[in-house]
Amino acid sequence: MAKILVNDGMHQAGIDMLLDAGHEVETNNIPQSELPTQLQQYDVICVRSATKVRTELIDQCPNLKIIGRGGVGLDNIDVDYARSKGLHVLNTPAASSRSVAELAMGHLLSVARSIHDSNLQMPSKGATEFKALKKSYSKGFELEGKKLGIIGFGRIGQEAARIGMGLGMDILPVDPYQDAVNIVVGPKALNLTTEIKTVDMDTMLSNADAITLHIPNLGEPVLASKEFEKMKDGVVLINASRGGTVDEDALLNALESGKVRSAGLDVFVGEPNPRPDLLNHKNVSATPHIGASTVEAQIKIGKELAQQILDKL
Repeated sequence: MAKILVNDGMHQAGIDMLLDAGHEVETNNIPQSELPTQLQQYDVICVRSATKVRTELIDQCPNLKIIGRGGVGLDNIDVDYARSKGLHVLNTPAASSRSVAELAMGHLLSVARSIHDSNLQMPSKGATEFKALKKSYSKGFELEGKKLGIIGFGRIGQEAARIGMGLGMDILPVDPYQDAVNIVVGPKALNLTTEIKTVDMDTMLSNADAITLHIPNLGEPVLASKEFEKMKDGVVLINASRGGTVDEDALLNALESGKVRSAGLDVFVGEPNPRPDLLNHKNVSATPHIGASTVEAQIKIGKELAQQILDKL
């Protein structure tokens, strides 16, 4: 029997799997400052984004065998060091793919028709300035026939492509590790597939009508001033990947100049304190990093992580 600390929460479906296998599961959060002493009694720790598992903590907890991350990114874990000490580091890259992709495309639909701003203005002005609001929001655009650039063509990027194709968009994916990918089109039960070939970054930037990012934080922005200059005028940018993948100063400049028509942002530099000038920009649709926060994703994350832990134990 293993002692497992679920420190940042896990869906009950995953907890039940661990309990049914005979393991002891503790779900009361232990503050970061107390982990060096209290984590010593556990074999496994499960985290999300809040808890940090750094080199010092790993050294202070010699009984630790497994670090599980419910989600995709591993930014809060010193992965290489943990593995050098013989620990298993697990995450759930597949579980939330659809949820993140749907949120990204939801932002795209919202900014295409100014739904985000209309929802803000209608309650206070709709009864008195209806015609003026109607005129200001009457320059939206359809997505059918538009080109969707996707930076990062892994699981989430491929789900975004599926949704984009369903809307009639042409897909321009960029990924240095992929040349072509077979994508399921329509309901998966029909088993209809099509091949999508990747393109180089410059080709995508100069042709895409909308761009969505689905990559980890690589330590420096993938889209900065140089990349914005190569984009079509009036492009839409969606970021539901990680804060720091887009240079926020360059994005604001592009929004002000009209190079970027509008942006949909779920992630920010400096979370949980994103910069107000981005949040308050009339051409920005913003959400508080909720890409994986659906009921379905949480169930899948809990079950996937629990099964990986059981396999390793």
